[in-house]
Amino acid sequence: MDLGGDFMLFILIGLFAQLVDGALGMAYGLVSSSILLALGLPPAAVSASVHTAEVFTTGVSGASHGLLGNIDRRLMLRLAVPGVIGGVIGAYVLTQLPGEAIRPFVYAYLLVLALLILLRAVGRRIPRNEVKRVGVLGFFAGLLDAIGGGGWGPIATSTLLAKGGEVRTSIGTVSASEFVVTLAISITFLLTVGVSHWRIVLALLLGGVVAAPLAAMLVKHLPERAVLGAVGALVLGISVFQISHALAG
Repeated sequence: MDLGGDFMLFILIGLFAQLVDGALGMAYGLVSSSILLALGLPPAAVSASVHTAEVFTTGVSGASHGLLGNIDRRLMLRLAVPGVIGGVIGAYVLTQLPGEAIRPFVYAYLLVLALLILLRAVGRRIPRNEVKRVGVLGFFAGLLDAIGGGGWGPIATSTLLAKGGEVRTSIGTVSASEFVVTLAISITFLLTVGVSHWRIVLALLLGGVVAAPLAAMLVKHLPERAVLGAVGALVLGISVFQISHALAG
């Protein structure tokens, strides 16, 4: 694919996607993957390209959140290790089988989480219950992230926030642990299908690296209800769109 003058457009896409991802704990992979799939690239190539770019963007994002004190290191370890296992398995599965069959169930789960998050945003008190099976959450978030080209943030962040997790540390911890998971997924793709479309990768990561520090600052200073409302609305929109698309197809 000859991007030509579209190179700057992909930089802007990467910048916007990372700005949203770093501030809300999700959307870089979903935004980037949706655009690349719309251009006609095969799912495995899309996921490989996006995850390669994310190695750099999540690295900068994680470091930024760490410097600003947005990370719960214990929670990060409990998410990242099983997330790596799930991500590696998902990356291999994607090179062998289509992952479309499970997507409607994933987005139905996200729809429920979105409603819980929006209840918190409007002031409804939800008990702050620690997620008991963090390892299971990390595994499936990593698995679905690799299969779908994006999903770590929506699954992990939404679950933590819906359970009453503290907004700043939930988003910061998920963003930081995503670097480890993304690196493992990218290495798996590199060893199985390789990585092509390097100009797209370069443009996406350039935009994402520029936006990452700013996004980490936003999540530290934005009001909790504003962040919850934005996360809930984003997840609700994504899940409703994907469910309706699956039913129509």
